[in-house]
Amino acid sequence: MTTTRVPIGTTVRTGSKCPESGVYEAQATPSGTIPLSKGETAPPHRNQAVTWKLISYA
Repeated sequence: MTTTRVPIGTTVRTGSKCPESGVYEAQATPSGTIPLSKGETAPPHRNQAVTWKLISYA
């Protein structure tokens, strides 16, 4: 059985469900990284809605 993963670089906005488990980086200044699980809701970063970019798989 093969598992299809979304590509590294995939983005998700605050409030949306994460498409893949991994480490995400906030596309903001200053940036930050957090681990998120597939299906988890992407949080705000420093109380701001941001775009999170998948930078590595879990």
